[in-house]
Amino acid sequence: MVESERERRTNCFLPEFCRLQTLFAVVVIAQLLVFVMVLVQPQGVDRWTALSLYSLFVQWVALASTLVLCLTRPLLCRLSMAQAGVIAWLLVLLVTLLVGEVARQVLPGMVTREAWEIHARNLAISGIAAAVSLRYLHQQFAWRRRLETLTRSRIEALQARIRPHFLFNSLNTILALIRQRPEAAEVAVEDLSGLFRASLAEVDRLVPLERELDLARNYLRLEELRLGERLQLDWQLASAPEDALLPPMSLQPLLENAVRHGIEPRRDGGVIRVEGRLRGDRVQIDIRNPLAGRDWQSDGSGTAQRNVAERLQLAFGNAASFTASEDEETYAVHMAFPYRRESA
Repeated sequence: MVESERERRTNCFLPEFCRLQTLFAVVVIAQLLVFVMVLVQPQGVDRWTALSLYSLFVQWVALASTLVLCLTRPLLCRLSMAQAGVIAWLLVLLVTLLVGEVARQVLPGMVTREAWEIHARNLAISGIAAAVSLRYLHQQFAWRRRLETLTRSRIEALQARIRPHFLFNSLNTILALIRQRPEAAEVAVEDLSGLFRASLAEVDRLVPLERELDLARNYLRLEELRLGERLQLDWQLASAPEDALLPPMSLQPLLENAVRHGIEPRRDGGVIRVEGRLRGDRVQIDIRNPLAGRDWQSDGSGTAQRNVAERLQLAFGNAASFTASEDEETYAVHMAFPYRRESA
């Protein structure tokens, strides 16, 4: 079976060398290598001259290698990891050899050693640096794949787990409505089926915020049928971009926590407030619920919050954040992530 282009990109350990972040990292690492080379120079060598010459040569090798790997990455990603790694390593050596020969021809007065000696030294240093870098990229890729597998299993467990008490309560509520309010019972069945469809959806794709809000409203309508006026909602989403992408099932588990730990234990219930806004290029969402009281002992383990935090981290890296806070009366969770749209 032929892999799709998306699968090949996902299974390739070589990063996107055309990205500005990758280019910046290559320049910084190359310059650090130059500093090490200058520091090991013997006594009597003009270190400032060596620094300037080494910087010029190493940066040219680094930038040229990055360009070559940028252009050849689509082809390399079609090969096995071992083949891609070896060919990428050989490409870096070839670039080093070509740049070294150009430098030797352009600056003949600065070169006092034999050509073979110069090339051998350059290839040795470049080969070691390239091998270490490729090994690091492979290890980082393997670590990320393990993290994705672990996180995916947790996401699937979270999505497959709609708490039995919630399911039974919802079914009992629907049964009570069938005779008295058949139209409301039909809506409740549709909301419950929507939750189960979401639990079976793909977990490795981001979804629009609008879809997550619809799912959250489906869930809360079911809880409103059961809790009645004890559950009050305050939606503050006027400035939230509904096309912003985020991991699926990010809001419903947090709202389920808010209902279970903030509304159910209180005789008079309370208000769950959902706030969303766009600040610069970041989307911020806050969910607040009243505290149940000091006498109530929570049986929660924090699994839902950890899963949401891990999925945000996996989807957006350090650009996303997830925190929880509380004061004397309110418990709140805060999430923020970059504003990305499907078209981007």
